[in-house]
Amino acid sequence: MSRPPTPRAKPPNTAPDPARPQPRGLVHSPAPGDDPSRTDTDRTGPHTTPPASPPPADSRPTPEPARPGRPDHPPSPEDDPPRLPTAQPDGGSAAAAARVRVTWAQPEDLIGHELRQAAEDGRDAGPVLRAWLAAGGHPAPARAGASPAPAPPELRALATRLLDELAALPSPTAADEPLSWHAIRTTWPPPAPAEPPLPPRPAPGRARPTRPPHDDPARPPAEPAAAPARAAADRPANPCAEPDPGPEPDRGGTGPQAEPQRRGTGSEAVGSAGAREPRHDVALRRRLEAAWVGRAVGCLLGKPVEKLPLAGIRALARAAGNWPLDDWFTARGVPPELLAAHPWNRRSAPTSLAENIDGMPEDDDLNYPLLGLLLLQRHGRDFTTADVARLWLDELPAGRTFTAERVAYRNLLLGLEPPATATHHNPFREWIGALIRADVHGWTNPGDPAAAAAQAYRDAALTHTGNGVYAALFVAAATATAATGRADVHTALRAGLAVVPPRSRLAEAVRSGIRAAHEEADFDRVVDRLHARYGHYHWVHAVPNTALIAAALTHADGDFTRSICRTVSGGWDTDSNGATAGALCALITGEVPHRWAAPLQNRLATSVPGFDGIGFDTLAHLTHRLTAQEAARS
Repeated sequence: MSRPPTPRAKPPNTAPDPARPQPRGLVHSPAPGDDPSRTDTDRTGPHTTPPASPPPADSRPTPEPARPGRPDHPPSPEDDPPRLPTAQPDGGSAAAAARVRVTWAQPEDLIGHELRQAAEDGRDAGPVLRAWLAAGGHPAPARAGASPAPAPPELRALATRLLDELAALPSPTAADEPLSWHAIRTTWPPPAPAEPPLPPRPAPGRARPTRPPHDDPARPPAEPAAAPARAAADRPANPCAEPDPGPEPDRGGTGPQAEPQRRGTGSEAVGSAGAREPRHDVALRRRLEAAWVGRAVGCLLGKPVEKLPLAGIRALARAAGNWPLDDWFTARGVPPELLAAHPWNRRSAPTSLAENIDGMPEDDDLNYPLLGLLLLQRHGRDFTTADVARLWLDELPAGRTFTAERVAYRNLLLGLEPPATATHHNPFREWIGALIRADVHGWTNPGDPAAAAAQAYRDAALTHTGNGVYAALFVAAATATAATGRADVHTALRAGLAVVPPRSRLAEAVRSGIRAAHEEADFDRVVDRLHARYGHYHWVHAVPNTALIAAALTHADGDFTRSICRTVSGGWDTDSNGATAGALCALITGEVPHRWAAPLQNRLATSVPGFDGIGFDTLAHLTHRLTAQEAARS
């Protein structure tokens, strides 16, 4: 089930320039016989070619061992790219692969998820549900991306019609959960006066430039308290519309080959261009490196238990003497019968258990921040949602997208444009995908949560709406506040909550998580309360996962190990949640303990062109340079 090993990446200083589109490789189909309802793996990783000849009828092909730390493991069957027919010796096709089978995209599977979303929204979907069940339809797969077998054509056609009917149903939450950027902004409380962030040191003899205030997501305000409101007629009717892009950004020499040169001592260091960096700039770059490493560590900690039920996570950790969770998961000492009852995420275990870690393997929780760097590198802070779409079509293989991202990608190929890409037959529009893309918008707007939220909105609008967008705003604003180096985790979380509509379900869930963390000394009790209250949501939905992240960060009170371990031990989308918690906490503390960082060996595997094998120190340098360039341009 694994493709031939990927050649070891070139050193970062010889990698291609990510500012230029790179050719994409082909995505191959998995071996015949894979069950799309399997749930024991993660959402990422390249695919593999099927065997040259079919296996015997009573056996499965033996997978080639994956190399630890490399992206050689394929994604879960429910996250597979299109399943193509596999040639047989007699010229026929395997029965299990007789049709093209694309996960997270089939109408007969989408309808079940949309019915579930309708119930969460309070929409009256009863007639649609009865019509679907009467015709022989099934509920949505609980954890998989597709049902075991495709629906017959007439049932698929019915599912398509019913999806349109569900989209037309009014939602009683509409007043409390606005969709447009302007409507979201009107829910924000008046900003309290805050100490301005330390500005870049101006060149001798030149006045320090200031960013002009704006009240639209295309050109966000630098300081919310000082930004005058624009007239309604001056705001774009479509928040995804193309704004005036401003000066063409400098795209030269910002690829991963640009290694930081740390020459000099004392209060200043010399950067790659020879310019001397003030002490606070050096500190920001170090915090950014910690954030990149923290994101990877938290993600890797959660990978082997992604999709496992809460009871399984607890049982596996206890059996290894690792509960409360305080270290990497391991199979050492775990009874075989327990491993059989709660199998590891089988694609991630070869690269993410303690005994196997060798660098950071590929994961979409790291791929999207890399794409965020490319986005800012090519278009600057004034990028549009259409720019995000074009970047994905250029650099992101469809097989590396899942849930809302895959549906939006499909909608782009159908000719739809944002924001319709986020809404057309997309029941995953309030899931966690936009949240995992938000960190980079906070990293590049230190001290400016409004600007970070505006960038996150334009990014999220390609794929998400409502609470899915709010989760991205929450993380972006919290991260921008943390990036100043002057905020503790509680201040950062308050800043994140301030940009979320206060009567939305996501805001209520975050407040509930923070309250539970303050009221319970035992974090297991916090998790139990959250699961009891939000367990009816899908395990990838933004509402329960954001609540858990906020609760774990609050309970851990700024400690990195406790932050990532409590987040992952709470279940649901363990790798994405661990990544977000790890990045935010490390950004605040400015460091990641050696025992967590060392196994990653300062090496990230990815299929994003130009970045495979890159070091986290180089990523921090690139992120910092983008931040400084945009600040100088403003």
